Amino acid sequence: MRSVPNIFISSLAAGDLLLLVTCVPVDAFRYFLEEWIFGVVACKLIPFIQLTSVGVSVFTLTALSADRYKAIVNPMDIQASSAVFWTCLKAVAIWMISVLLAVPEVIFSQVVHMQNNNVTFTNCVPYPLSNDMHPKIHSVMIFLVYFLIPLSIISVYYYHIARTLVRSAHDMPGEISEHTKRQMDTRKRLAKIVLVFVGLFALCWFPNHVLYMYRSFNYRQIDASLSHLIITLVARVLSFSSSCVNPFALYLLSESFRRHFNNSLRCRKKPHHERNTSNLQSTSAIRMTSIKKTTSTVVNGHGNRQEVSL
Repeated sequence: MRSVPNIFISSLAAGDLLLLVTCVPVDAFRYFLEEWIFGVVACKLIPFIQLTSVGVSVFTLTALSADRYKAIVNPMDIQASSAVFWTCLKAVAIWMISVLLAVPEVIFSQVVHMQNNNVTFTNCVPYPLSNDMHPKIHSVMIFLVYFLIPLSIISVYYYHIARTLVRSAHDMPGEISEHTKRQMDTRKRLAKIVLVFVGLFALCWFPNHVLYMYRSFNYRQIDASLSHLIITLVARVLSFSSSCVNPFALYLLSESFRRHFNNSLRCRKKPHHERNTSNLQSTSAIRMTSIKKTTSTVVNGHGNRQEVSL
């Protein structure tokens, strides 16, 4: 299972867990309390963690789309033996970039006292209130860097993927090897899974981005209506749901993931003779795969590493 797509998906899962464990409880309490009670440290740390997690999610989805583009558009490109190592480095780089981009949240987030209808309350804001342009610039930059630009890049990748698949369907020769056919089917299925991930991310985060820009451009006018509260709750629940839906999507779309997941949830262990039989079959399969790869190397002069499917 240590393939390039699975490494990116593991990184994506780590970012989702970080958001759910740290930000969701604090955000939920904000709707039961009238003001910010978590102090200055939490005011700086929670927005930083949330933006880091969002960055990991959207940048990893972009990297996954680029990987699917490379796999579909260049199907004969042989995956190097060091591909997993370089993918791990890319995943680490994505985390580092996400952390660096979120550092301004730590610097500028502050606890302020705001007034509404002659009532003063404490709030945590991610920008200075000394200038009317600060909240507007902040919301627009967040929308561009963490939503519009990455999704535009992903759209370009998937446009070329779709065009390549349509073209290959017409140009595919009558006789094609079973191995090549399985490899193409695997890559198409992985591309479909990544596309579903991207679609879910866009659907879940778009309302929250729109609401945040609306508030930032009208932040001195506090809307205390019930309808605004309901819209806010729906937008926040949707944005956090983005960190929960990917495993369900994988379970529905990936037969391999579903099989491994079901095996992990079994309460009773397999009988001893079943385990031995399973291990024997796995060993035989590995040996047969090794023989086939060795034969391929001798005949073709190079190895053809098959991509592990999800």
